[in-house]
Amino acid sequence: MIKVSVIMPVYNAEEYLEESINCILNQTLTDLELICVDDGSTDSSLEILNRFRDMDDRVQVYHQENRGGGAARNKALTYTTGKYLYCMDADDMIKLDALERLYDVAEEKDVDFVIFQAINYDDERGEYYRHFYYDMKKVAKRAGDKVFDMDDLGDYIFKVSVTPWCKLYNLDFVKRSGAKFAEGLIFHDNIFFWEILFNAKRIYFLKECLYIRRRHINSSTGAKDKRYVSTIMINNMIIQKFINHGYFEKYKARLYDNKMNSAYRRYKEVKDEYKPYFYGEMKKDFTKMVGHEYCDEFLKIIEEPNRQRFEDVVNSKDYEEFAKLYEAHEVKKDALNQPSKNKENVFKRIFRALRG
Repeated sequence: MIKVSVIMPVYNAEEYLEESINCILNQTLTDLELICVDDGSTDSSLEILNRFRDMDDRVQVYHQENRGGGAARNKALTYTTGKYLYCMDADDMIKLDALERLYDVAEEKDVDFVIFQAINYDDERGEYYRHFYYDMKKVAKRAGDKVFDMDDLGDYIFKVSVTPWCKLYNLDFVKRSGAKFAEGLIFHDNIFFWEILFNAKRIYFLKECLYIRRRHINSSTGAKDKRYVSTIMINNMIIQKFINHGYFEKYKARLYDNKMNSAYRRYKEVKDEYKPYFYGEMKKDFTKMVGHEYCDEFLKIIEEPNRQRFEDVVNSKDYEEFAKLYEAHEVKKDALNQPSKNKENVFKRIFRALRG
């Protein structure tokens, strides 16, 4: 049996693809297969993949019409034969001894999956920088050097990065769990992550930074386009996962606040030209909740800023009215975070924002 199956979805990644593939093929652990699915690329990505396939018999290449990274990963999963599964992105990098290190730890600890740390690389500036979401220091401290499950983490489950490339999975466990990536949506790895976490009995945290996450404007999340609206559906799907596995009552306050925080964070990040569309989708989703039996509880347990956000979306008659309310709240928040000597004009600034 092959030790590690690596799957890589590829879409218009010609600028970075060769470097990413070489990071896998030059691993110190050589007993691996690399399964690449071209997701309807319009650049030279497929040609690059085919060239590597012709040079190295460990490389498999498949093609599909553009259906998104989730569908590409799911397709790649059907061809895996290794003992362990690793998910590589086509524009990132990984240390050359990473898979050997992870394989040895997974074998020694006999786990369902291993979590490890990553660092960001700003492609435009040529700079590396750390981020708490990929450091997961609080999770590492909570886990210690022990094998654990999600119940051992408690609320720290929400501090584990959902990204599949900072984990090595036992492939048989993945298949038994039935976990799949959401299709047709960005942020599709969230659904896979939670299904895996709910099913895992043995997890280990390796306190080593092995992955380099490249940040650039052409990535699916870096583009900040209308696809960002996927976050609304994804968060509803996450809540349903918690219901299905019997964890909703325990974590419902956190889940509700995460739903609101995520929607507003993505709204803030999305390019201005897509904000009216994003608002419209938020309004559809939030309005469906009004009158539902759990809406009163939802409004009661979420944090006050999120309650205000919900009401702003539901009660605003159109995007223009909502945008004024949103700007007024942002001005207030920013002003209140300033030193006291700078707060004297806060009400004037809010008034100007509301007047547009």
